[in-house]
Amino acid sequence: MHIRRAEINDLPVIMSIYEKAKIFMRNNGNPTQWASGYPNDEVISKDIADGNLYVCIENSKIVGVFAFIIGDEPTYQRIENGKWHSTMEYGTIHRLASDGSTKGIAKSCFDFCRQKCNYLRIDTHRDNKPMLSAIRKYGFQECGIIYVHDGSERIAFDYIVNKSLD
Repeated sequence: MHIRRAEINDLPVIMSIYEKAKIFMRNNGNPTQWASGYPNDEVISKDIADGNLYVCIENSKIVGVFAFIIGDEPTYQRIENGKWHSTMEYGTIHRLASDGSTKGIAKSCFDFCRQKCNYLRIDTHRDNKPMLSAIRKYGFQECGIIYVHDGSERIAFDYIVNKSLD
């Protein structure tokens, strides 16, 4: 699988992937995450313009998408029922989605991100069982609960690539 930065002309395919992911989530016990039109064209266009959106390509086809942002995530300033395992600079993985045609999108995303930054953070909805499974299987450690901009809670995780640098 090849991963590259998303370009604005990828937007229609990317939005189609997000729509498929929303349907998958609703059909698999996660009816509230991404239910209010999020992520929308505006959010994704900003990710692309900022150079923070990436696409996963298999056989010349975009099959997955994710945002990877190095630096402070405002919603991670407050964490409940736990704590982060490090205070070093981190990269946050957001808006990870697949078109459902290819296995291993999450692992490929995590592998890519760990090459860019020594400390990763991610969060997801408690009803997003497939994502929770992928996060835990990769070795992310549960840290606690954070709250996203609409006030809903997410389970937060982190992953230290090289513990000797912490």
